[in-house]
Amino acid sequence: MKLWTGRFHKELDKTTNDFNSSISFDSRMAREDIKGSIAHATMLGSCGVIDKAEADAICKGLEGILADLESGALSIDPNAEDIHTFMEAELTARLGDSGKRLHTARSRNDQVALDVRLYLRGQCETLRGQVTELVRVLCKQAKEHSGDVMPGYTHLQRAQPITFGHHLMAYAEMFLRDLSRLEDAQRRMNVCPLGSGALAGTTYPLDREMTASLLGFDGPTHNSLDGVSDRDFCMELASAIAICMVHLSRFSEEIILWCSWEFKFIELDDAFSTGSSIMPQKKNPDIAELVRGKTGRVVGDLTTLLTMMKGLPLAYNKDMQEDKEAIFDAVDTLHMCLTAFIPMLDTMRVLPENMRKAAARGFINATDCADYLVGKGLPFRDAYKVTGALVAYCIDHDQTLETLPLEQYKEHHELFDRDVYEAISLDRCVNERKVIGGPAPENVRREADRVLAIMEEKEHE
Repeated sequence: MKLWTGRFHKELDKTTNDFNSSISFDSRMAREDIKGSIAHATMLGSCGVIDKAEADAICKGLEGILADLESGALSIDPNAEDIHTFMEAELTARLGDSGKRLHTARSRNDQVALDVRLYLRGQCETLRGQVTELVRVLCKQAKEHSGDVMPGYTHLQRAQPITFGHHLMAYAEMFLRDLSRLEDAQRRMNVCPLGSGALAGTTYPLDREMTASLLGFDGPTHNSLDGVSDRDFCMELASAIAICMVHLSRFSEEIILWCSWEFKFIELDDAFSTGSSIMPQKKNPDIAELVRGKTGRVVGDLTTLLTMMKGLPLAYNKDMQEDKEAIFDAVDTLHMCLTAFIPMLDTMRVLPENMRKAAARGFINATDCADYLVGKGLPFRDAYKVTGALVAYCIDHDQTLETLPLEQYKEHHELFDRDVYEAISLDRCVNERKVIGGPAPENVRREADRVLAIMEEKEHE
């Protein structure tokens, strides 16, 4: 029986019913629906809207339904219109008329808005835990490789020397911001829409503060129209997830490059790689590739939500049923990607000798060579030009700045002396970049400790 059949004279067409149904994806909110209904019934009994004994019976009946669902004694009917209809029908089957009183002073509009908030609040907690673990792994690896020199890149061209630890901490900063965005999204969604009714509240003397408190919300929503039609929290969470996936995708792209024979900076553990069906030598970074690929679908989920909401008048519209599949997919995808990505990163083997060879061949100490001349009194633009000519000479004669004889240096400018070799040493180039945010190993270790301390604080909040 449909909740709205009193107005209609004909049964809903089966095709239309299937099109209208949301049970296939909102059934995952069964626990949240029961939790919200128990709070609602408790409040109704407390306010005298329904008899206290009847409210207690409703709560007990709902607890029994949850227990039966969790034990497998009860299955959700796939033919039900949605999870809310299923729960009310099951409760009424068990309690009779008492079950029908649960929906007093409540609409499916504010019920749906509540269930989605409750569900996403819990998912935010899970995702925050995973991102925190990812940041911890990055910090651990960064400290272990704080002194391993590698080329830093711009335009995918070797640019200046950094360390592998410094590179990893750049991603730690990105994921710290992702963590902050998830926290913000969770905080802003933590208001209770129950009591907003269909759109205009109710004439029953409800205690909305009580309901919000029972469900762990910071308070009730302050406008009934907004209470049932707001999906900002879905869009905001989807945005935070999409940005996090973009960061994972960028990182995945680097891992894919680093695994290739052209770079060979790292090797992934066999447990997180796959082979080829025809080429026995292959070891493919499939997890990183899948993360990179799945980022597109999450960006699509965000686009779905934004496009769905952009033309909707107040208050509820059936278009908004499309919110769940999009935000659920975004949540599920990030969760799945982090579940695979974190241990892959934790077990990867770093090959610092290959990184250093690449750094030595890329003239990435050219800026330091120019700075050496500046230290001798030459204006930077002149020093830049001299160093550029040196690099061109080295390329033409199969040399590097480290192997170039001193007499060749002096031919390009008389200010060069033997101490130039110390100035352009890769270790010195990295170690002397001690400015805040620089790649000096001591900086990397200090920053890793700072970020780990932040993670520790968040755990105890």
